[in-house]
Amino acid sequence: MLVLSRKLGEKVCIGAHVIVTVVAVSGNRVRIGIEAPPHVPILRNEIQPPAMTAEELGASSLEE
Repeated sequence: MLVLSRKLGEKVCIGAHVIVTVVAVSGNRVRIGIEAPPHVPILRNEIQPPAMTAEELGASSLEE
């Protein structure tokens, strides 16, 4: 796992098409914005279907 420190407004690029931006910091909470193409699934871990891992999600988006 890569762990980064980012300040408000700073971004992290994942591949060529996904950008994660820190949009707010309040106490121990951080709000992030995610820019990605429509075919890239973005799911919170707690609502992700238990049968689908991150690898499976990535593989399924490549098949479409």
